[in-house]
Amino acid sequence: VSGAALGLEIVFVFFLALFLLHRYGDFKKQHRLVIVATLLAWYLCFLIVFILPLDVSTTIYNRCKLAVNSSPAESNGSYVTLAPSKQKCFKPWSYIPDGIMPIFWRVVYWTSQFLTWILLPFMQSYARSGGFSITGKIKTALIENAIYYGTYLLIFGAFLIYVAVNPNFNLQWNQLQTIGIAAANTWGLFLLVLLLGYGLVEIPRSHWNGAKRGYLLMKTYFKAAKLMTEKADAEENLEDIMEEVRKVSESIKYNHPLRKCVDTILKKCPTDYQERMGRNMDDYEDFDERQNSYPSEKSLAKLHKQVIYSVQRHHRTQVQWQILLEQAFYLEDVAKNESSATRQFVHTFHSQEPENKIIQYFYTPTVEWYWECLLRPWFCRVLAVVLATFSVIVVWSECTFFSTKPVLSLFAVFIQLAEKTYNYIYIEMACFLTIFFLSICVYSTVFRIRVFNYYYLASHHQTDAYSLLFSGMLFCRLTPPLCLNFLGLTHMDATISHKNTQPTAYTSIMGSMRVLSFIADGFYIYYPMLVVILCIATYFSLGTRCLNLLGFQQFMGDSEMTSDLIDEGKELIRREKRKRQRQEEGENRRREWKERYGNRDESTRSRAVHTDQKESSFSETNANRPLSKYTRSNGRTERDRIELLQDAEPLDFNAESVNDDPLESDSGR
Repeated sequence: VSGAALGLEIVFVFFLALFLLHRYGDFKKQHRLVIVATLLAWYLCFLIVFILPLDVSTTIYNRCKLAVNSSPAESNGSYVTLAPSKQKCFKPWSYIPDGIMPIFWRVVYWTSQFLTWILLPFMQSYARSGGFSITGKIKTALIENAIYYGTYLLIFGAFLIYVAVNPNFNLQWNQLQTIGIAAANTWGLFLLVLLLGYGLVEIPRSHWNGAKRGYLLMKTYFKAAKLMTEKADAEENLEDIMEEVRKVSESIKYNHPLRKCVDTILKKCPTDYQERMGRNMDDYEDFDERQNSYPSEKSLAKLHKQVIYSVQRHHRTQVQWQILLEQAFYLEDVAKNESSATRQFVHTFHSQEPENKIIQYFYTPTVEWYWECLLRPWFCRVLAVVLATFSVIVVWSECTFFSTKPVLSLFAVFIQLAEKTYNYIYIEMACFLTIFFLSICVYSTVFRIRVFNYYYLASHHQTDAYSLLFSGMLFCRLTPPLCLNFLGLTHMDATISHKNTQPTAYTSIMGSMRVLSFIADGFYIYYPMLVVILCIATYFSLGTRCLNLLGFQQFMGDSEMTSDLIDEGKELIRREKRKRQRQEEGENRRREWKERYGNRDESTRSRAVHTDQKESSFSETNANRPLSKYTRSNGRTERDRIELLQDAEPLDFNAESVNDDPLESDSGR
């Protein structure tokens, strides 16, 4: 069984990262290198979180073995027995053999650091570049990252010169490596505490508010008003960019050297704009460099970049609008069904996507009513209380984990109690739940934050390449200090516990922070206490209030602007609901008409065709009779009138479908 748990978790975490990336990214449209780099960054970070509990249980077993081997002992199968006291060191089911974990952590850590500091920043600039060739995009990416890389090289070079000149410092390569790791972890810990303080309060509060139907519906109306503004802005921006593309396309003709660049830009435009520009373009007109001034390749690259951004933003707002409409309609249905006497959930609109038959069989309207109207609010409240309890434990432990005598960190108390009985299942479950909750608080904040339109993780495959790569950078920078903070909370880090015991394999890779005592004994211990202040600020929504004062509309119940946006969003949802109801009523009428008169129309058409064949044969034998010709003509005219009357269908009133020409209407009648 040794190593089987490690292999299973490696495979499971890979599919978990792949599932999340498929939810936010678009495998069909985005570049493969972007998908692979983001998947690798997410995978390595999730892998560290899932494998670290196994490292803790293995380290506790190794400590037991060292304690046993220091006195006369005898081996007995899967455990070691201490002769005097008969103490037993059971081997955990997930035990990882010696030598595997150090190599594993070294590969995972340095690969993630290479991604976050070198590769992903370069790929960000490459993905946003508007160049028309690989060479041009690489050149643009190098120029944009010259300041970024140059700053780090300058700081590192100045530090090396200072160490070489100062005789008091005698640093070796391992110590320089530890200093680099400490610098990276310090930057990550600074951001980690900010995100953790927000997530510890916001996650329990969001689940508690999830039990309030009125709150969710009001917030959905608020989002609808804001999204409609963003949607209109995206459409206007796209129109302006397409107008520039049209002018460039008309000025640069088919035989111009830059025409290939223009064709590349046109391929990125929406289909309707491409057809419109194609109709207005005259490819047979030659260009004249003397008469017209043509844009340069640099300006075309800039236009190409704007086209990619505007098209992606427009498509994202369209998809998000449809998703938000479905959410609003569903919440309104829940509010209506709460007072239902039949206790069966009734939807206003049928789902546009085909539902799974297995889900339809078990998730009946009755089951859906009990879950949505009775059980789900209570489930959200209970879950919110459990998460709030975890948050209180985390805040207390963050403020007291430096105390070893007595041990005040609750996570350290739980692990030490389990360590005495060598209950490895409990140790691994406690470690996993602790680090998983910390990761949820931090990573969920990364998924929620939005930096204008530059960084935004949108679900349903609507995240652009720049935001995906940026999220990979954040994960790689936040995960190592998150794991070190977890080991400090559980006193598995020798720097915190001040015990001369065997460290975990992960801590040994990080190196001893005693090289920089002011960081090990100062920043790493006292800075996490700021999480208390951040939690208080988040609880009273100080950040939301500041953003609201700066002009960024945020959802606040006591704000007049929020009330106006809620009313506006409610009217938008009502308008879209009436529009969809008219569409469904029209489709239902057409369907009923076809079901009622469809068979009769087919039989009438078949009889008409059979009669035409008989009359045509009759006309061939009696072609010299003028009376039969007029009789056949009159009979066919009568049949045409019958078919037209039977083929007619009821139509919804639509101003666009009304025929303005009275002559055509008379001829049709």
